Amino acid sequence: MDKLINREISWLAFNERVLQESIDRNTPLIERLRFLGIYSNNLDEFFRVRMATVNRMVELKNKFVEGFDGSPKLLLSELQKEIKHQRRKYDLSYQRILKELEAHQVFHLNERNIPSAFLPELDNYFQNELKQDIVPIILDKKRKFPRLVDKEIYLAVSMQNSATKKFRFALIQVPSSHPRFHTFIDNGKNYIIILDDIIRLFLNQIFALFKFDKISAYTFKFTRDAELNLDDDISISMYDKMEESIKQRKKGEPVRFIYDENMNKELLHYLKNAIGISAYDHVAPSGRYHNFKDLMQFPDFGNPNFIFPKLPPLTHPDLTNQVSIIKTVLKKDILLHYPYHKFDHLVDLLREAAIDPKVQEIKINIYRVARRSQVINALINAIKNGKDVTVVMELQARFDEENNMYWSTVLREQGAKIIYGVPGLKVHSKLIQITRKTGTTTQIIAHIGTGNFHGGTAKIYTDFGLLTANPLITKEVKKVFNLIENNIERGIYKQLLVSPFNTRRKFIQLINNEIRSVEKGNKATIDIKINNLVDVKMINKLYEASKAGVKIRILVRGICCLIPGVSLLSENIEVRSIVGRFLEHTRFFIFENDGNPIYILSSADWMQRNLDKRVEVSTPILDKAIQKEVKEIFEMQWKDNVKARIIDPELKNRYVKKINAEAPDWNAQIEIYKYYERKLIDQSKNLNE
Repeated sequence: MDKLINREISWLAFNERVLQESIDRNTPLIERLRFLGIYSNNLDEFFRVRMATVNRMVELKNKFVEGFDGSPKLLLSELQKEIKHQRRKYDLSYQRILKELEAHQVFHLNERNIPSAFLPELDNYFQNELKQDIVPIILDKKRKFPRLVDKEIYLAVSMQNSATKKFRFALIQVPSSHPRFHTFIDNGKNYIIILDDIIRLFLNQIFALFKFDKISAYTFKFTRDAELNLDDDISISMYDKMEESIKQRKKGEPVRFIYDENMNKELLHYLKNAIGISAYDHVAPSGRYHNFKDLMQFPDFGNPNFIFPKLPPLTHPDLTNQVSIIKTVLKKDILLHYPYHKFDHLVDLLREAAIDPKVQEIKINIYRVARRSQVINALINAIKNGKDVTVVMELQARFDEENNMYWSTVLREQGAKIIYGVPGLKVHSKLIQITRKTGTTTQIIAHIGTGNFHGGTAKIYTDFGLLTANPLITKEVKKVFNLIENNIERGIYKQLLVSPFNTRRKFIQLINNEIRSVEKGNKATIDIKINNLVDVKMINKLYEASKAGVKIRILVRGICCLIPGVSLLSENIEVRSIVGRFLEHTRFFIFENDGNPIYILSSADWMQRNLDKRVEVSTPILDKAIQKEVKEIFEMQWKDNVKARIIDPELKNRYVKKINAEAPDWNAQIEIYKYYERKLIDQSKNLNE
């Protein structure tokens, strides 16, 4: 049998776990709809990136596909088959949820069944707000077909004149500046209508100029290849290259076309030819509505039972009532764990550094930030207070390129030193360096994390952020920034694991160390928490460790190309995946190390790009109390019997079963929140004693 699971097939299995959350009746009703939105958004990105890659492999006539016994063309067929299978599940889940909403007095309307009492309000909305944002495009074979935006929703309009038996076609882009869902309340009942259907309601007015006796509008959606092509012209700045590449992305080749299955054949044929759909593209009839990533914003009608119970971010116990975060970190390491802890702690650290007279400089590398970023505001404040601020802005953060270009311009205009990464490498590390002078003493406070400095995602992504002033770590963080700034100062790292230099080598050394422990008759274990496990060399090294007798437990959120539980290959490896209300994004590793465990926090997944083609930083956790905390977090997650699935060779996504029927439910994400609540309560008691 093949020793690997194909990457694309594994990714679809991950997205099916997201889809399972929409089916799980223990998940609140509106949250189930929102999981359908997450599934749709994930699938959009999959087509724009992974399916586009497979398409290119087909065009280049590649013969080898890693983890798949067949050609790229056959893989493409298998992927399309699985996507159609999942789409049937998706549609069934959506219809079930709508039925359950009706039992709660929430009803979905369309243009054909709107109660007359709502028509004046809709007419007012259309005439005064919506109409001016609707720009119909009349389609004519004599004119060039308009360039369409693949993130948007389009209505293909068919106007028929029965007398002349002629059709006229048009397009309407559904304006994304308006809410997709509109709600009404009447006699204790809640009603919802989708924006597409409001437009359908007024088609006669929009196209009043034309003579027709039948008019229909059908939603369609297409997806382009999102690959960016950055040329090697050294005379052009990275900023200008990225700007031009984003323009080219908007002209990328189509890779998917889905359409309302009721669309008439003439219109369908016209659109497919005009857009340029090839035989290899994913073409599928579907339901009336597309772009359902918007379901992530589906209204909850003020019903607390429709959504997850509130879990407000907690204050870190060591930062409770602290005037100075910097002084606290100078005394001890702090581990922030989002979304359980407040992201405000990180923002407050930067704000404090901005006004601390002893702080001389702040350096940060940014991969993704919010559109309205408190982190950026704190950096601007630091510049205004005379601090030297250096920002490493990664322009190649996929789908965030334009946002990062915007912020780099703002920061440069404010006086920050902007660095666009390292030539040929993405900077994906999550670093901050704050340099402080006290007399003749230089103090460095560093942040090393697993997630971006993004206040929005910190509410839903689980991530670690280590704050430390330990010179063993901070001196090497400084070396990383020197590397990025100077491109030639590689540095020697004794503590940090820095891609692309020593991360792979050090992880292999740690695995080899566990193999030697088994040979000496000692206990040998490896616990891994990761987003994606793809790298073939690392997978083979884990197989080697398993065959030697090392016990390996892996928690993986997304792709897992390793096949666990195979006799004489991976029988000592167990893999589980947790998909729940929070997106699992922490990356950490625990190596038994002959009874003196080594704990590592990392920005890097085990993928070739993260180990060999990016600047990534992993750090050992040296503080014993934090080590204990990380171990407890892993054990709590491994114990999950509510949201954890077993990863097996068949990719069935079976839930982890309880040890016995009497065992309590254990939802790790909820239990971790309770764990931090207890820590906060205990800290409060200690302060009051």
